[in-house]
Amino acid sequence: MTDRLLIALDIDGTVLHEDGTITEAVHDEVTRAHAAGHEVMLATGRAPAMTIPVLERLGLTAEYLVCSNGAITLRRDPEAPFGYSREHVETFDPSQVLLTVRESLESANYAVEDQTGLYRFTGWFPDGSLGAYSEKVEFEELMTHRATRVVVISPEHQIEEFLKIVENMGLHKVSYNVGWTAWLDIAPDGVNKATALERVRAELGIPRANVIAIGDGRNDIDMLRWASEEGHGVAMGDAPEDVQDAANTVTETGLNNGVAVILGKLVP
Repeated sequence: MTDRLLIALDIDGTVLHEDGTITEAVHDEVTRAHAAGHEVMLATGRAPAMTIPVLERLGLTAEYLVCSNGAITLRRDPEAPFGYSREHVETFDPSQVLLTVRESLESANYAVEDQTGLYRFTGWFPDGSLGAYSEKVEFEELMTHRATRVVVISPEHQIEEFLKIVENMGLHKVSYNVGWTAWLDIAPDGVNKATALERVRAELGIPRANVIAIGDGRNDIDMLRWASEEGHGVAMGDAPEDVQDAANTVTETGLNNGVAVILGKLVP
């Protein structure tokens, strides 16, 4: 299929509404694109265990999944548990970044995700935010395990205040982004959804011009810039301004079925 597209979909706020629902319109358009022979996949900040159930709800059999903001790439493997095995994993030593962040955010809550998808955490995290695989530990133990991601939340800070604190931290040799709320994701240096998707695109042999990536969060900025260079980087209509600025296309909001609308326009 010479005109095959690579369609990368963020999950939360893009495919999924805040209440966890997927609308019929979005489900139908995703199904149509998949049935037409295009590679429709998920590219998410979620860990693998929280990603695969969404894939199943969409009825997709994607060859690849990008999880943990690009630190983990899964490949379809019928013999593996849940049908996917780890194709590529990026990890880093989280100890220095944890100490650096704690100097500026003493009362924050911390979680470290390892390559198995287990989160070790201190403090408090919203129910369900770390998935089913989590273990509460002392702060010192967080520094003893290789990480695919460090998560920091600080509910007492407003988002703009939190952004200023993060900008002043001077983090080095890590990649980081701030979410909708006072939620900080820290990944291995130079690792994000875009770096993982470029690896997937090359493996599939799909031209850069045939890429469509859709997202709504600050962890999607690199992905949207990458897709926009030759293809379509699509921001949701309710995405923050800096996310929309990273895209070359803006669709409707999630409530107005933005994913379905843009797929209807771009996917033959």
